[in-house]
Amino acid sequence: LPGQATLPLEYAVSAALAARASAIAARNLTVQHSTGGRGAWVQGSQPLLCRMVDNVLDNAISHNLDRGWVRVTTGADGDRAWLAVENGGEVLDQAQVAGLGQPFRRLGADRTGSGGGAGLGLSIVAAVVEAHGGTLSLSARAEGGLQVSISLPLAGDRAAVAAGAPAGVRA
Repeated sequence: LPGQATLPLEYAVSAALAARASAIAARNLTVQHSTGGRGAWVQGSQPLLCRMVDNVLDNAISHNLDRGWVRVTTGADGDRAWLAVENGGEVLDQAQVAGLGQPFRRLGADRTGSGGGAGLGLSIVAAVVEAHGGTLSLSARAEGGLQVSISLPLAGDRAAVAAGAPAGVRA
């Protein structure tokens, strides 16, 4: 994969949220970003991993209600790093949500948001997750909205990470 790096998911999320500050403000969304303790360092293609995070956050922002919310959590358990993104919104059908990882799948014109879209965002996420040995779970929230859960192998260079690697991307 191109652009191999060891990347903290927290950094990718922070950068993606900063880049989307105006879109978040325009929708008047409340965003919570937290870490689950241990650093969620992953290894792989930096451009692809960043695109994965970008697409999940774009989806959570676009397919939301004005004055809604987005919750982003990163962490690590055992040998897996994880990213969970939840947003409020309309109640969704789980059977339809399960297919959103396939190309050109959308939940209808009412969910196209202001940016439209061809239904490729989450299929790109699914492909990036698979290419990095991870798993993707898409779940309709009973209260409305969507939960996207991504699990990836934790970076193998734990000694360097524990020794105080900079809070940024390492090539």
